[in-house]
Amino acid sequence: MKLSIKAYRNVCLWVPLLCFMLASCIENDIPYPKVNLQVLALNFGGQTGAPVIDNENRTVHVRLADTVNLKQVKLLELEITQEATANVAVGEICNLSDTLKLFLKKYDTVTEWRVIADQYIERKFKVKGQVGTAQFFPDEHYASVLIPKEASLKKIELLELQLGPEGSTLNGSTALPELQWEVKRNYAQASVVLNYKSHIVDQKWTLYVFQSETSVVTQRVDAWTQVAWLYGQGTEGRHNGFEWKEEGSTEWQRMDDALVVHQGGNFFACLRHLKPQTTYVCRAFSDEEYGGEVMFTTSFAAALAGGSFDEWHKDPDKSAVWNPWAEGQEPIWDSGNDGAATLGESNTVPTDETCTGSGKAAMLQSKFVGIGGFGKFAAGNIFTGKYVRTDGTNGVLNFGIPFQERPTRLKGFFKYKTSPITYIPGKSTPEDYDRFLPYMNQPDTCAIYIALTDANEPEEIRTRPSNRRLFNPKGSHVIAYAELNCGTDVEIYKPFELELKYNATDRVPKYLIVVCSASKYGDFFTGGDGTVLWVDNLTLEYDYE
Repeated sequence: MKLSIKAYRNVCLWVPLLCFMLASCIENDIPYPKVNLQVLALNFGGQTGAPVIDNENRTVHVRLADTVNLKQVKLLELEITQEATANVAVGEICNLSDTLKLFLKKYDTVTEWRVIADQYIERKFKVKGQVGTAQFFPDEHYASVLIPKEASLKKIELLELQLGPEGSTLNGSTALPELQWEVKRNYAQASVVLNYKSHIVDQKWTLYVFQSETSVVTQRVDAWTQVAWLYGQGTEGRHNGFEWKEEGSTEWQRMDDALVVHQGGNFFACLRHLKPQTTYVCRAFSDEEYGGEVMFTTSFAAALAGGSFDEWHKDPDKSAVWNPWAEGQEPIWDSGNDGAATLGESNTVPTDETCTGSGKAAMLQSKFVGIGGFGKFAAGNIFTGKYVRTDGTNGVLNFGIPFQERPTRLKGFFKYKTSPITYIPGKSTPEDYDRFLPYMNQPDTCAIYIALTDANEPEEIRTRPSNRRLFNPKGSHVIAYAELNCGTDVEIYKPFELELKYNATDRVPKYLIVVCSASKYGDFFTGGDGTVLWVDNLTLEYDYE
């Protein structure tokens, strides 16, 4: 049966209308999408510095001035995922004396965040001739210092005392209080009452002065590869420092006083230019007295495997994918090529343009990959670790390789060709879109960074906006970090050095992370088509100049 033109037109008009009517009778049971609820900005009254926002652990650490009453803190700013709601509103008075639970909600997704307030009060307790620095126990309201065993407990001279915020009083006065010391067998104690405005009222502290068996202590040594950190404790006001020698030597060498950092009676220094895998002995001194001898052995100078980028091969099962290691070898480095190749060719490739004129280097290209208008922006990158899988058009990566040494710097060579940023996140992720919109048409910026972590596993990186997880250099597991950024053209290879800044000298790494990206914000699919970063001959060093 053939339909007339008029009948055909009627069918074309009624079929869509009938579908709409039927759809309106069907219950909409499609679940709301799961969203990644994030805290983007947070500010309290009396806050000092920017908050540390950890999307991985859903925590926000804020530092508050010592004058702030933690039980009554006003929320001044709260920026969260667009269209989400929170259980705390701007202008509300919050109790930050304990962890504040912040619940974010959008659609049927509820996410719990924790806001943790850190408040540093500069406390001081000094007596004449004390050994080391005072110990404070604010929860128990007591503090203690040491004096030499030959010093008299009946003639304690108080030099400095501060137990609360600036402007607080001790025994009703802001001046140095007169204390009544009660002498025991080998220590003396005194009480003092602390007050500050309305939130510290008649807080009783007990002060202790103990006699020490020695006037100088070699506390510990944190031995690295070509440097060692020495820590000692002596009598304040004396000549305090360290001596050292190689095991088996009969001659002690005294460290330059300029290298010793003094913190009251405590002092420390970085002993440099040591030999790897060698045993040494050190001791602290205070005038003519010496602490115990501490023996230590420096560790191995581990090389950065694969840092020359000379070895590459193509995956036999994925002809479009370049891998930055020789076929059959254990991979150290990887890239986002597996993800980019799902829509096009590899954008991290070997090149003969090297810093020495021989071998290979890594060329990282940022570009749109796809067919026609279907695809997305991909930043050229290379990193220590492994590309785990592709999640849709997003990558899941593991940053980091097992590593237990403590280098002082990353060295290498790079050159760079920047392009205007023409790709930013779409409006489907409005918070990302709003953040990166001002970057449009600005020069792209490359990033090279190194980190050491003591996490129990590699850093899992996810770029899908709904469950994004990126590397946080301020994370609690990060021991050391350094970064280079460049937003201008570098036409010939240029040497660079990144000196690692350590958060502690006694923490031992478990993973080494090195990341190079042609587009700094490539994790947010932001950058310039045509941006290229070349990197070559990356090495680790273990000494300070």
